[in-house]
Formats: sequence, C-alpha cells, structure tokens
Amino acid sequence: MNRRTSCGGAMVWVAAVLMIASVRAAEPPADVVFEPDITYATVAGEELKLNLARPKDAKGDRPCILVIHGGAWRAGDRAGHNDLTWKFAQRGYVSATIGYRFCPKYLFPAQVQDVKCAVRFLRANAGKYNIDVNRFGAVGFSAGAHLSMMLGVMDKADGLDDSGGWPDQSSKVQAVVSFFGPTDMREEFPAASVPLLLGFLGGTPTEKPEAHRLASPVTYVTAGDAPMLLFQGTKDPLVPHQQAILMLDAMTKAGVPGRVELLAGSSHGWGGAELNRTVLAMNAFFDEYLLKKSAAK
Repeated sequence: MNRRTSCGGAMVWVAAVLMIASVRAAEPPADVVFEPDITYATVAGEELKLNLARPKDAKGDRPCILVIHGGAWRAGDRAGHNDLTWKFAQRGYVSATIGYRFCPKYLFPAQVQDVKCAVRFLRANAGKYNIDVNRFGAVGFSAGAHLSMMLGVMDKADGLDDSGGWPDQSSKVQAVVSFFGPTDMREEFPAASVPLLLGFLGGTPTEKPEAHRLASPVTYVTAGDAPMLLFQGTKDPLVPHQQAILMLDAMTKAGVPGRVELLAGSSHGWGGAELNRTVLAMNAFFDEYLLKKSAAK
C-alpha cells in the first residue's frame, strides 16, 4: 500500500498510514457535514485551503482536530485524509484536513506559518463551525507530524504567527499525535533524508544552524505544552527512532504528559493489525485530552 516518489534524488516512501482506511469512501457518511475547499488564508498570492467535517446533529461546541498530511514538506494532498476527518466527525469532533505551501519554492518557516494560521482561522470562525476554542488537537504523518508537534509546543512569544491573518487568535493546540515525525533537525539523519531537509530548510545545519534550531519541536518544549503521543518505527529509513526519544526526554524534563510507542521493525508507516491498534490508541488519546477532560469540568 506504500508508494514511492522521487524527491531531490532520494526515494521517499509515502507512508501507508495515508491510508487510515484501506478502501476510501467517495462520499462522506450521512451523519457528517463535509465542506471542502474552504480558503483559510491567501499568502504570497496563493489560496490556502482546508476541508472541514463536523457531526450533523451534534449540539453545542465541539473539540476540533486538525489533520496534516505528509510528503517531505513539498508534496501531498489534504484530500487524502478526508476519510479521517469523517471518522473524527462521527466520534463527535469537528475536523479539518489542511493544505500548506510547499518547499523548495517556500522554505521554512512557511509551512509552520500556514498550519498556525489554519488554527487561528478556525478559532476566529468557531461560532460558524461549532468549535470549542479551548479544545484543539492535531495529528500528522511524517512532515505533517512535525508540523503538528510545532502546533503543540509553540507559543505566540516564539514567533511565526505573523502570516495569514487573525493575529488576535491563538495557534496552539491542546493535544498532539505524531506518526513518525522528526523532532530535532540538528541531529544526524539518514542519507535519504538529507536532500529533503535541505529543500525544507535551505541549507545544512552548518550553513543554517538557526533555521535547524527553530524548526525543531524539541527546542520549544516547556511546562503546560500539549500532551503528545508519538508513534515511531525502529526501522524507519527516513526518521531515526531516536528522534521520538529526544522528544520524550524533552517532555519528561518539562513535565509534559504523553508517551512514545516504538514499533519494533516497522518502517516509515505500517498497516494491518498495527495500524488498527495505533488508530485506536490515537482515538483514545484525543478522547482523554479533548473530550473527557471537558466533560469533567
């Protein structure tokens, strides 16, 4: 179920987890309201869009989960995760799968700025979409997981909220799930990942040390950040499993709750029973930090 694409001379495995369902439905379920192609910002002359799903008959404001696609920050399609937003909607969430500007045309921090803007847009339009502004989550895959983690650890004081509008709104989320996302760009990566990072950051760690630091979620972790669940294969050819451990160490030091699950022998994505298990764990994690905690208030 994986496919390969050539990126900067490297062969990149686009993960099978872009397949949360093995067979994709063509239309949303009857109990889901689905609105595709919502423009959340226009930046550098490009319209940035998201697809949004919400429960048809839900009453009151609902927590919102953003779904961020992978593709080495240079490729991918938000529509590939429509099914996942529909499944979240059936569980009582509002959910949006979002597009963002691609490198190398747009270098970091464009991608981070875009996903932060999407959160601000949804908060600014919370009344329209029945969203609880205090309950946002993000899940991503590979590069999308990196962007999701950035949403969980960055505060306004950290910057990068200066693009796309709604500056009065927060771009931070309250729970994050990462599927095989990189956490520290300053570390050594496999040869296959080097051209991908070069295209994203515009240089090597020696050439652009500040960009590598600013693009690393581990450098922002502080007390009060979003709880995180990280899934990582131990035979990932693009993202070493030590990357997940580095985030766990930072979370432990700061007192941020969450956990890392290392999948022995798994690559950059997985299927079968492990996919089903990790999806169930993702659902339980979001329910714990976005649904149950609200119900307890």
